[in-house]
Amino acid sequence: MLLCIPVGSLDAVIALSLKPFMDAVMLEKAASTQWMILFAIVGFTFIQGALSFLAVYLNTWVGGRITNDLKGKLYDKLLSFETSYFDKRNSGEILYRFNGDADTASAGLLNNVRTLASRLFSSIALIGVLFYNSWQLSLLAIVFLLFALFPIVKIRKYIADITHQNVIAGSAIMTEFNESFSGNKTIASYNLSDFQKAKFGGILGTIFGLRIKMVQKTGWLSPMMHVTIAVGIGVAIGYGSHLIMSGQMTAGNFVSFLTAMIMLYTPVRNLGNNYNAVQISLLAIERVFEILDSQPTIADRENAVELTGVKENIVFENVRFSYTEDKAVLQNISLTVQRGETIALVGPSGGGKTTFVNLVPRFYDVDSGSIKIDGIDVRDCTLKSLRENVAVVFQDNFLFSGTIGENILLGMPDATEAEIAQALKMAYLDEFIAELQDGIDTYIGERGILLSGGQKQRVAIARAFIKNAPIIILDEATSALDNRSEAIVQKAIDNLMHDKTVFVIAHRLSTIQNADRIAVINDGQLVEFGTHQELLAIPSGQYRHLYEMQFSRAD
Repeated sequence: MLLCIPVGSLDAVIALSLKPFMDAVMLEKAASTQWMILFAIVGFTFIQGALSFLAVYLNTWVGGRITNDLKGKLYDKLLSFETSYFDKRNSGEILYRFNGDADTASAGLLNNVRTLASRLFSSIALIGVLFYNSWQLSLLAIVFLLFALFPIVKIRKYIADITHQNVIAGSAIMTEFNESFSGNKTIASYNLSDFQKAKFGGILGTIFGLRIKMVQKTGWLSPMMHVTIAVGIGVAIGYGSHLIMSGQMTAGNFVSFLTAMIMLYTPVRNLGNNYNAVQISLLAIERVFEILDSQPTIADRENAVELTGVKENIVFENVRFSYTEDKAVLQNISLTVQRGETIALVGPSGGGKTTFVNLVPRFYDVDSGSIKIDGIDVRDCTLKSLRENVAVVFQDNFLFSGTIGENILLGMPDATEAEIAQALKMAYLDEFIAELQDGIDTYIGERGILLSGGQKQRVAIARAFIKNAPIIILDEATSALDNRSEAIVQKAIDNLMHDKTVFVIAHRLSTIQNADRIAVINDGQLVEFGTHQELLAIPSGQYRHLYEMQFSRAD
């Protein structure tokens, strides 16, 4: 920004040099003075060009570093948010707000502020040239300049609302691309190409409408400034001619003044576009700081303690939870799970089983009641230590782009070769990997798309196994598999569950009959709790009803 002072100020050299050029060279025919002036102009222009390059280089370097730092802080903030934050937003909004706004806020602002700063100091220097040549004409020029600049202060309120709508539309565009990538098979199988094109076209139409609206609201600024400035130049020429005729001003003074005035007015005519860009950057900054200033609702409490495992039990006391205020998903559930015990959760879909287990690693926090591990409320534990003690295997496990080994090592980055080999064996992956040309270094594609469902599940189980957490959550880990894959994955799960405290969610009751106890959750309530035999002995029990329905269908 400091380099903008000489870069802008040197604009005045050409205008200032025209006075001696006109008076000494054009009128008095002094040839020696001509070459001195020309060499001075070239020399100063060379210095200005070198400083301008340096300013652009430093601006790009600083802008890039600030943008990267800003994106790093936004990404850190993104990772700190709780699961419910992502439940309420789409991927396009996340990309736009956490990535695009950082570019607009930082690089966009610096580029335009550098331009504005350079023009500011250029204007100051050129105004000095104006007053040097004629204070009367200078006052006249400044009046017209102020008239031209006045509307700029009115623009911001027009930009804010349109920019906000543009952010929403831009987010929708990104979401469409993400969904088209992830859902390409669904789009193809249901012949949704025309539907998707129409949907995408509607979003493009919205963005086009917003651009037109932006032009309608702000596009008048530059033409209006052009007209105002043209009138100002015309008045200056007319009044300047009078001053020359009356002997109050030399021709050199007038040419120097007119050149300085045109150089002053020319960038001002385009100032509206730069100002618009600066305002858009400032609005992006507001959105960025709105994110940076926001605090996750699930975070470490003051004086949070480190959780070092499960020594006795996990106790749920009158647990109540709701995603929205008007409907409770879990209502006053109480139960105690002993260390090393396997608890199966069954019941109708949407009854609250997954929500129940998601409260253990604090993906969500209870509305009331508590969950205690060895008498310590999970909300009083550090999030890092709590989650180090929990391993989760989902129905559809997320695998990162990379190799099989890289995904498994997420469970314990510093695992030894022996520990990796043991994890592969326990997850029944060793024979499969032995058949691969690159072995454990085989690339699996984004989201593990190059693996079958059973193979993905076993990689996830190996990842959980190598983590060696004392609490295991199995959220319908085999429900999406065929019988052969399920049998293999179930063996891997049995190995994973050994000597662990386990929560199992399963629709197939045949997979959970050996659980120590079974919790039946329906409509957010714990309706039955006991062993398989105890629950079957309840004449009109819900577990017995579910069991008879499944096995009668099987017969």
